[in-house]
Amino acid sequence: QVQLLESGPGLVKPSQTLSLTCTVSDASITTNDVDWIWIRQAPGKGLEWMGYMSHHGYTYYSPHLVSRISISRDTSKNQFTLQLASVTPEDTGVYYCARKPYSGAYSWGQGTQVTVSS
Repeated sequence: QVQLLESGPGLVKPSQTLSLTCTVSDASITTNDVDWIWIRQAPGKGLEWMGYMSHHGYTYYSPHLVSRISISRDTSKNQFTLQLASVTPEDTGVYYCARKPYSGAYSWGQGTQVTVSS
């Protein structure tokens, strides 16, 4: 059973860069036909798909975030990382990493709360 665990600072100041890491266990992030995704949920709002990295290392970002977001990976640590620049209080929320096989269901991390505040 694949496990995903988000980690990173819970508090970020406005204008700074948010950086979160997803550590994956019991599955390789280079496994064929699997995407590795970042999703978030702001207070009182629905889930927002932010972007993903494919098993090839290809990335695709939400048009809403493309100027601020970067997803990278460290295959030696089996981790993938989210960076979101120039954060504002509107970026406050719970951030999830997830695994999505091309023909299968999502596997989710437990989520991590991020608050943007001075």
